[in-house]
Amino acid sequence: MASIKDIAKQAGVSISTVSYALNGSTKVTEETAAKIVAIAKELNYVPNAAARSLKKRETNIIGVFLTNYGGAFYGQLLQGIQDTLSSKGYEMIVCSGKESHRFIPERMIDGAIVLDYYFSSAELIRHADAGHKIVVMDRELTHPNINQVLLHNTSGATLAIDYLIEKGHRKIYAITGPEGSYDATQRIEAVRQSVARYSDIEYQELPGDFNKPAGEKAAEQITKNFTTPVAVFCLNDEMAIGMYNYLAKTKYEVGKDIHIIGFDNIELTHYTQPRLATIDYSERKWGAVSAEHLLKLIANEKAENERIYVTLIPGESVGNISSN
Repeated sequence: MASIKDIAKQAGVSISTVSYALNGSTKVTEETAAKIVAIAKELNYVPNAAARSLKKRETNIIGVFLTNYGGAFYGQLLQGIQDTLSSKGYEMIVCSGKESHRFIPERMIDGAIVLDYYFSSAELIRHADAGHKIVVMDRELTHPNINQVLLHNTSGATLAIDYLIEKGHRKIYAITGPEGSYDATQRIEAVRQSVARYSDIEYQELPGDFNKPAGEKAAEQITKNFTTPVAVFCLNDEMAIGMYNYLAKTKYEVGKDIHIIGFDNIELTHYTQPRLATIDYSERKWGAVSAEHLLKLIANEKAENERIYVTLIPGESVGNISSN
Protein backbone atom coordinates (compact mmCIF):
# COMPACT_ATOMS: atom_id res chain seq x y z
CA MET A 1 0.00 0.00 0.00
CA ALA A 2 1.38 3.39 -1.01
CA SER A 3 2.34 5.90 1.70
CA ILE A 4 2.84 9.66 1.83
CA LYS A 5 6.57 8.93 1.71
CA ASP A 6 6.14 7.12 -1.66
CA ILE A 7 4.19 10.06 -3.08
CA ALA A 8 6.80 12.55 -1.86
CA LYS A 9 9.61 10.52 -3.45
CA GLN A 10 7.89 10.32 -6.84
CA ALA A 11 6.86 13.99 -6.78
CA GLY A 12 10.29 15.15 -5.65
CA VAL A 13 8.90 17.10 -2.70
CA SER A 14 8.94 16.80 1.08
CA ILE A 15 6.53 14.66 3.08
CA SER A 16 5.07 17.79 4.71
CA THR A 17 4.35 19.27 1.26
CA VAL A 18 2.42 16.12 0.31
CA SER A 19 0.48 16.32 3.57
CA TYR A 20 -0.42 19.95 2.96
CA ALA A 21 -1.51 19.20 -0.61
CA LEU A 22 -3.70 16.22 0.30
CA ASN A 23 -5.38 18.23 3.04
CA GLY A 24 -6.13 21.20 0.75
CA SER A 25 -3.74 23.63 2.43
CA THR A 26 -3.00 26.98 0.74
CA LYS A 27 0.67 26.55 1.68
CA VAL A 28 1.13 24.60 -1.57
CA THR A 29 0.71 26.10 -5.06
CA GLU A 30 -2.18 24.84 -7.17
CA GLU A 31 0.23 23.38 -9.71
CA THR A 32 2.16 21.40 -7.08
CA ALA A 33 -1.01 20.29 -5.36
CA ALA A 34 -2.49 19.04 -8.63
CA LYS A 35 0.69 17.09 -9.37
CA ILE A 36 0.68 15.48 -5.92
CA VAL A 37 -3.01 14.55 -6.09
CA ALA A 38 -2.48 12.96 -9.52
CA ILE A 39 0.43 10.87 -8.22
CA ALA A 40 -1.63 9.83 -5.18
CA LYS A 41 -4.38 8.58 -7.49
CA GLU A 42 -1.87 6.78 -9.67
CA LEU A 43 -0.42 4.98 -6.63
CA ASN A 44 -3.91 4.21 -5.26
CA TYR A 45 -3.03 6.02 -2.05
CA VAL A 46 -5.53 5.52 0.80
CA PRO A 47 -5.27 7.97 3.75
CA ASN A 48 -4.60 6.48 7.17
CA ALA A 49 -7.87 7.28 8.92
CA ALA A 50 -6.57 6.42 12.37
CA ALA A 51 -3.57 8.72 12.06
CA ARG A 52 -5.71 11.51 10.63
CA SER A 53 -8.24 11.24 13.42
CA LEU A 54 -5.52 11.34 16.07
CA LYS A 55 -4.19 14.56 14.58
CA LYS A 56 -7.57 16.23 14.26
CA ARG A 57 -8.89 14.71 17.52
CA GLU A 58 -12.16 13.82 15.81
CA THR A 59 -13.53 10.96 13.75
CA ASN A 60 -17.23 11.87 13.34
CA ILE A 61 -17.95 8.37 14.59
CA ILE A 62 -19.88 7.49 17.75
CA GLY A 63 -19.53 4.16 19.53
CA VAL A 64 -22.67 2.44 20.81
CA PHE A 65 -21.77 -0.19 23.39
CA LEU A 66 -24.34 -2.95 24.03
CA THR A 67 -24.32 -5.98 26.31
CA ASN A 68 -25.37 -8.12 23.33
CA TYR A 69 -27.35 -7.91 20.09
CA GLY A 70 -29.93 -10.58 20.91
CA GLY A 71 -33.69 -10.19 20.82
CA ALA A 72 -36.02 -7.74 19.14
CA PHE A 73 -35.34 -4.86 21.54
CA TYR A 74 -32.36 -3.17 19.91
CA GLY A 75 -33.66 -2.39 16.41
CA GLN A 76 -35.74 0.69 17.21
CA LEU A 77 -33.23 1.88 19.80
CA LEU A 78 -30.38 1.86 17.28
CA GLN A 79 -32.58 3.42 14.61
CA GLY A 80 -33.26 6.36 16.91
CA ILE A 81 -29.54 6.80 17.57
CA GLN A 82 -28.65 6.53 13.90
CA ASP A 83 -31.32 8.98 12.74
CA THR A 84 -30.08 11.65 15.14
CA LEU A 85 -26.40 11.10 14.43
CA SER A 86 -26.75 11.03 10.64
CA SER A 87 -28.70 14.29 10.69
CA LYS A 88 -25.64 15.90 12.31
CA GLY A 89 -23.05 14.32 10.03
CA TYR A 90 -22.02 11.51 12.38
CA GLU A 91 -21.87 7.77 11.88
CA MET A 92 -22.02 5.02 14.47
CA ILE A 93 -20.37 1.72 15.16
CA VAL A 94 -22.16 -0.81 17.37
CA CYS A 95 -19.90 -2.71 19.75
CA SER A 96 -20.17 -5.62 22.16
CA GLY A 97 -17.44 -7.22 24.23
CA LYS A 98 -14.60 -5.96 26.38
CA GLU A 99 -12.09 -5.69 23.52
CA SER A 100 -14.16 -2.91 21.96
CA HIS A 101 -13.83 -0.80 25.11
CA ARG A 102 -10.39 0.34 23.91
CA PHE A 103 -12.06 2.39 21.16
CA ILE A 104 -12.61 5.13 23.75
CA PRO A 105 -9.08 5.66 25.13
CA GLU A 106 -7.56 5.13 21.68
CA ARG A 107 -9.82 7.94 20.40
CA MET A 108 -11.20 5.84 17.56
CA ILE A 109 -14.58 7.44 18.32
CA ASP A 110 -15.68 10.92 19.35
CA GLY A 111 -17.99 9.74 22.12
CA ALA A 112 -19.79 6.73 23.54
CA ILE A 113 -23.37 5.68 24.25
CA VAL A 114 -23.32 2.85 26.79
CA LEU A 115 -26.00 0.21 27.41
CA ASP A 116 -23.57 -2.49 28.46
CA TYR A 117 -23.46 -3.77 32.03
CA TYR A 118 -20.09 -5.42 31.35
CA PHE A 119 -18.65 -1.91 31.08
CA SER A 120 -17.73 -1.08 34.68
CA SER A 121 -18.65 2.29 36.13
CA ALA A 122 -15.09 2.75 37.38
CA GLU A 123 -13.80 2.32 33.83
CA LEU A 124 -16.28 4.86 32.49
CA ILE A 125 -15.29 7.37 35.16
CA ARG A 126 -11.63 6.95 34.19
CA HIS A 127 -12.46 7.69 30.57
CA ALA A 128 -14.54 10.70 31.59
CA ASP A 129 -11.65 11.98 33.72
CA ALA A 130 -9.50 11.81 30.58
CA GLY A 131 -11.98 14.07 28.76
CA HIS A 132 -14.03 11.51 26.84
CA LYS A 133 -17.75 12.26 26.37
CA ILE A 134 -20.16 9.51 27.41
CA VAL A 135 -23.91 8.98 27.70
CA VAL A 136 -25.04 6.11 29.92
CA MET A 137 -28.41 4.41 29.49
CA ASP A 138 -28.02 1.75 32.17
CA ARG A 139 -26.64 3.33 35.34
CA GLU A 140 -26.45 6.50 37.40
CA LEU A 141 -23.09 8.29 37.22
CA THR A 142 -22.28 11.87 38.13
CA HIS A 143 -19.47 13.49 36.11
CA PRO A 144 -19.22 16.63 33.93
CA ASN A 145 -18.39 14.47 30.89
CA ILE A 146 -21.14 11.90 31.51
CA ASN A 147 -24.86 12.30 30.92
CA GLN A 148 -27.66 9.94 31.93
CA VAL A 149 -30.66 9.06 29.77
CA LEU A 150 -32.54 6.41 31.73
CA LEU A 151 -35.90 4.65 31.63
CA HIS A 152 -38.49 5.22 34.32
CA ASN A 153 -38.12 1.56 35.36
CA THR A 154 -39.58 2.09 38.80
CA SER A 155 -42.76 3.67 37.44
CA GLY A 156 -43.16 0.93 34.86
CA ALA A 157 -42.80 -1.93 37.32
CA THR A 158 -45.19 -0.25 39.75
CA LEU A 159 -47.77 0.19 36.97
CA ALA A 160 -47.47 -3.51 36.11
CA ILE A 161 -48.01 -4.76 39.66
CA ASP A 162 -50.84 -2.30 40.35
CA TYR A 163 -52.53 -3.46 37.13
CA LEU A 164 -52.39 -7.11 38.23
CA ILE A 165 -53.73 -6.28 41.67
CA GLU A 166 -56.53 -4.12 40.26
CA LYS A 167 -57.57 -7.16 38.21
CA GLY A 168 -57.97 -9.11 41.44
CA HIS A 169 -54.76 -11.15 41.34
CA ARG A 170 -53.27 -12.14 44.66
CA LYS A 171 -50.90 -14.89 43.54
CA ILE A 172 -48.09 -13.17 41.63
CA TYR A 173 -44.80 -14.31 40.15
CA ALA A 174 -42.03 -12.01 38.94
CA ILE A 175 -39.49 -13.29 36.39
CA THR A 176 -36.28 -11.39 37.07
CA GLY A 177 -33.60 -10.16 34.67
CA PRO A 178 -29.85 -10.78 34.34
CA GLU A 179 -27.68 -10.15 37.35
CA GLY A 180 -25.86 -6.83 37.06
CA SER A 181 -28.46 -5.23 34.77
CA TYR A 182 -29.46 -1.76 36.01
CA ASP A 183 -32.91 -1.95 34.39
CA ALA A 184 -33.60 -5.40 35.86
CA THR A 185 -32.48 -4.29 39.32
CA GLN A 186 -34.61 -1.16 39.25
CA ARG A 187 -37.68 -3.09 38.12
CA ILE A 188 -37.46 -5.92 40.63
CA GLU A 189 -36.86 -3.51 43.53
CA ALA A 190 -39.99 -1.59 42.51
CA VAL A 191 -41.94 -4.86 42.33
CA ARG A 192 -40.91 -5.80 45.86
CA GLN A 193 -41.91 -2.38 47.16
CA SER A 194 -45.29 -2.57 45.41
CA VAL A 195 -46.07 -6.06 46.67
CA ALA A 196 -45.05 -5.07 50.21
CA ARG A 197 -47.93 -2.59 50.34
CA TYR A 198 -50.40 -5.49 50.44
CA SER A 199 -50.74 -8.07 53.19
CA ASP A 200 -52.66 -10.65 51.19
CA ILE A 201 -50.30 -11.19 48.23
CA GLU A 202 -48.65 -14.56 47.63
CA TYR A 203 -45.48 -13.50 45.83
CA GLN A 204 -42.59 -15.46 44.35
CA GLU A 205 -39.60 -14.63 42.16
CA LEU A 206 -38.17 -16.91 39.48
CA PRO A 207 -34.78 -16.32 37.82
CA GLY A 208 -34.73 -14.87 34.32
CA ASP A 209 -32.25 -13.55 31.79
CA PHE A 210 -34.19 -11.22 29.46
CA ASN A 211 -34.50 -13.91 26.77
CA LYS A 212 -37.11 -16.37 25.51
CA PRO A 213 -35.52 -19.54 26.99
CA ALA A 214 -35.72 -17.94 30.45
CA GLY A 215 -39.45 -17.33 29.93
CA GLU A 216 -39.98 -20.91 28.76
CA LYS A 217 -38.18 -22.27 31.80
CA ALA A 218 -40.23 -20.07 34.14
CA ALA A 219 -43.47 -21.20 32.50
CA GLU A 220 -42.47 -24.83 32.94
CA GLN A 221 -41.84 -24.29 36.65
CA ILE A 222 -45.11 -22.39 37.15
CA THR A 223 -47.22 -25.04 35.44
CA LYS A 224 -45.59 -27.83 37.47
CA ASN A 225 -46.79 -26.12 40.64
CA PHE A 226 -50.11 -24.88 39.23
CA THR A 227 -53.19 -25.13 41.44
CA THR A 228 -55.10 -21.89 40.80
CA PRO A 229 -54.81 -19.05 38.27
CA VAL A 230 -51.67 -16.96 38.71
CA ALA A 231 -50.34 -13.64 37.43
CA VAL A 232 -46.81 -13.25 36.09
CA PHE A 233 -44.82 -10.07 35.60
CA CYS A 234 -41.99 -10.73 33.15
CA LEU A 235 -39.40 -7.98 33.49
CA ASN A 236 -39.15 -7.81 29.72
CA ASP A 237 -41.26 -8.88 26.73
CA GLU A 238 -38.76 -11.43 25.43
CA MET A 239 -39.37 -13.60 28.48
CA ALA A 240 -43.13 -13.11 28.14
CA ILE A 241 -42.94 -14.39 24.55
CA GLY A 242 -40.99 -17.38 25.85
CA MET A 243 -43.84 -18.11 28.27
CA TYR A 244 -46.36 -17.93 25.41
CA ASN A 245 -44.24 -20.39 23.42
CA TYR A 246 -44.13 -22.91 26.24
CA LEU A 247 -47.77 -22.58 27.30
CA ALA A 248 -48.94 -23.09 23.70
CA LYS A 249 -47.81 -26.72 24.09
CA THR A 250 -49.76 -27.24 27.32
CA LYS A 251 -53.38 -27.24 28.46
CA TYR A 252 -52.91 -23.92 30.23
CA GLU A 253 -54.26 -20.75 28.60
CA VAL A 254 -52.80 -17.27 28.70
CA GLY A 255 -55.31 -14.84 30.16
CA LYS A 256 -57.32 -17.60 31.80
CA ASP A 257 -54.92 -19.79 33.78
CA ILE A 258 -51.66 -17.86 33.47
CA HIS A 259 -52.02 -14.06 33.32
CA ILE A 260 -48.95 -12.34 31.88
CA ILE A 261 -47.68 -8.77 31.66
CA GLY A 262 -44.35 -7.76 30.11
CA PHE A 263 -42.15 -4.70 29.76
CA ASP A 264 -40.88 -2.98 26.54
CA ASN A 265 -43.82 -3.26 24.11
CA ILE A 266 -41.62 -4.75 21.38
CA GLU A 267 -43.26 -5.10 17.98
CA LEU A 268 -43.74 -8.88 18.29
CA THR A 269 -46.14 -8.39 21.20
CA HIS A 270 -48.60 -6.63 18.86
CA TYR A 271 -49.28 -9.98 17.22
CA THR A 272 -49.60 -12.21 20.27
CA GLN A 273 -52.89 -13.96 20.93
CA PRO A 274 -54.19 -12.91 23.35
CA ARG A 275 -52.57 -9.47 23.12
CA LEU A 276 -49.83 -9.13 25.72
CA ALA A 277 -50.29 -6.47 28.39
CA THR A 278 -47.00 -4.60 28.70
CA ILE A 279 -45.21 -1.44 29.73
CA ASP A 280 -44.65 0.85 26.79
CA TYR A 281 -42.09 3.52 25.90
CA SER A 282 -40.43 4.59 22.69
CA GLU A 283 -37.15 2.74 22.14
CA ARG A 284 -36.51 5.01 19.16
CA LYS A 285 -36.97 8.11 21.32
CA TRP A 286 -34.70 6.67 24.00
CA GLY A 287 -31.98 6.19 21.40
CA ALA A 288 -32.56 9.58 19.77
CA VAL A 289 -32.45 11.47 23.07
CA SER A 290 -29.26 9.66 24.07
CA ALA A 291 -27.61 10.67 20.81
CA GLU A 292 -28.79 14.27 21.18
CA HIS A 293 -27.31 14.49 24.66
CA LEU A 294 -23.98 13.04 23.55
CA LEU A 295 -23.67 15.55 20.71
CA LYS A 296 -24.32 18.33 23.21
CA LEU A 297 -21.53 17.03 25.43
CA ILE A 298 -19.16 16.86 22.45
CA ALA A 299 -20.05 20.46 21.58
CA ASN A 300 -19.48 21.45 25.23
CA GLU A 301 -23.14 22.42 25.59
CA LYS A 302 -25.13 21.82 28.76
CA ALA A 303 -27.18 18.63 28.78
CA GLU A 304 -29.42 17.77 31.72
CA ASN A 305 -29.93 14.15 32.76
CA GLU A 306 -33.22 12.81 31.42
CA ARG A 307 -35.65 9.95 32.01
CA ILE A 308 -37.86 8.35 29.38
CA TYR A 309 -41.41 8.00 30.65
CA VAL A 310 -43.45 4.81 30.36
CA THR A 311 -47.14 3.93 30.09
CA LEU A 312 -49.26 0.83 30.57
CA ILE A 313 -50.67 -1.03 27.56
CA PRO A 314 -53.59 -3.20 28.76
CA GLY A 315 -54.01 -6.57 27.08
CA GLU A 316 -56.17 -9.67 27.11
CA SER A 317 -53.23 -11.62 28.55
CA VAL A 318 -54.36 -10.32 31.95
CA GLY A 319 -57.95 -11.13 32.81
CA ASN A 320 -60.03 -10.25 35.81
CA ILE A 321 -59.52 -13.02 38.33
CA SER A 322 -63.11 -12.79 39.55
CA SER A 323 -64.34 -13.94 36.12
CA ASN A 324 -62.34 -17.17 36.17
